[in-house]
Amino acid sequence: MKNHIINFDNAATTFPKPDEVKKSVIYAIEHCGGSAGRGGHNLSMHTSQLVYNARQAAADFFDAQTENVIFTSSCTHALNTAIKGVLKDGGHVVASSIEHNSVIRPLMALSKQGKITLSIAKVYDDNSKTIDSFENAINVKTQVVICTIAGNVTGQLLPIKEIAEMCNKRNICFIADGAQACGIIPVSLKSGINILCTSGHKGLYGIAGTGLLVTDGKYKIEPLTQGGTGSGSLEFTQPDFMPDSLESGTLNTPGILSLKAGIDFINKRTIQDIFRYEEKLADIFLSNMRDFDKITIYRSPNAKYVPIISFNVKDIPSEKFASYLNEKGFCLRAGFHCSAMAHKSLGTKNGTIRFAPSVFNTESDVKKLCLTIKNAF
Repeated sequence: MKNHIINFDNAATTFPKPDEVKKSVIYAIEHCGGSAGRGGHNLSMHTSQLVYNARQAAADFFDAQTENVIFTSSCTHALNTAIKGVLKDGGHVVASSIEHNSVIRPLMALSKQGKITLSIAKVYDDNSKTIDSFENAINVKTQVVICTIAGNVTGQLLPIKEIAEMCNKRNICFIADGAQACGIIPVSLKSGINILCTSGHKGLYGIAGTGLLVTDGKYKIEPLTQGGTGSGSLEFTQPDFMPDSLESGTLNTPGILSLKAGIDFINKRTIQDIFRYEEKLADIFLSNMRDFDKITIYRSPNAKYVPIISFNVKDIPSEKFASYLNEKGFCLRAGFHCSAMAHKSLGTKNGTIRFAPSVFNTESDVKKLCLTIKNAF
């Protein structure tokens, strides 16, 4: 491994992590020897309190009730729990045309099993057209609408508030994938989201193996797994109250504490400052590459984005050029980013290279990357 690596693959997982996050993991390993919610002894009670504090911090961050915050192993885990838990009895579902596989694959599995019918709402660079697309896809049998807040390939922001409003008026459950938005822009259940699923290790700066499902409690979510809750030990059935009903098995204490530390880091710096800084880095990339005639940047002047940029260089396969950048010390993800539908919408044949900065990148890092891209020719 090179001595100095510049990471621009923060849309996959942020790296490096804040010092507070590192310290929280070490503390958990050294001092949290008990299992949260399982035992009345001091070790268990201490761990339980810290886990509760983390749950409360996440609830405050997303304007939810504390008991309605569920710790998961990833955003994928959260999305599968939400999708399959709400659609236990089937129904019609609407999803956007730029969804991650974490949404499309469970929906396709349910569709193949004959449990649901699925409609895809096309996403445009014009929000009014996107809203119309969702309106036209919804019918009287629609039970769930699910879409990403910000696409993971280009970072395009969807009109979440308007989509939430159309769902709320029709008593349709609205599930939002916040993996590329949470920690970057303000996200709140007050916007009309019924169930928010997100990663803990991306914009929230926790460690890998963490995720969140945050619900307003309006729609019942049947658990994917049963047992090992610590509560109701004499019962043969899963507890029917939150968060226990959706948290089977021993909780990931180091991960949960790291997630709280990440949220504390964001609150201290402020989410507005984080967005402004990362947007500035994205603007530097765009301004430096704008006159470079060998690059294709997948952005529209009509749409809004989080600080993610997808691009290709000439007709070089994305993975081949990303390999060249890797040799020069830059980490950028190339390919199809677990999002076949988004790439189909873009019309890419060999995927794209994704530039995704974090607060730990510098202006100099971005300028060096731009120069390296240009110097390849």
